[in-house]
Amino acid sequence: MSDDLIPAADTARARAYAPYSGFQVGAAIRSASGAIHLGCNVENVAYPEGTCAEAGAIAAMIAAGDSEIAEVAVIADGSAPVPPCGGCRQKLAEFAGADVPVTMATVDGQILRSTVGALLPGRFVADHMDRATPGAP
Repeated sequence: MSDDLIPAADTARARAYAPYSGFQVGAAIRSASGAIHLGCNVENVAYPEGTCAEAGAIAAMIAAGDSEIAEVAVIADGSAPVPPCGGCRQKLAEFAGADVPVTMATVDGQILRSTVGALLPGRFVADHMDRATPGAP
């Protein structure tokens, strides 16, 4: 894990819009190109509808023209490192191999390391749809 992803994720966390939960989360993704893409959680009055930090970072990566995740960092001000939610685990798996490192951190320095595959065993992948007919109703 590169040392620059946690501080980058923390910069994004500080910009999170979380007036309803008060729980700010930041994510940083390094793409295969080496670029760092940031995301933060964004809530709205129809809470809990909103956007997770990881989803925001993925959207920033795609908007920048990258499509492959090389490593991920997530940070929040929790009592323990906070893992990505189930939906974000599947979103990460769309763009990352099972061995891609995921570092989860707290603002007070606790670190938990894992991989996309360990966070989402038995993940749903495109090969599961091998019999699907594109465009079929």
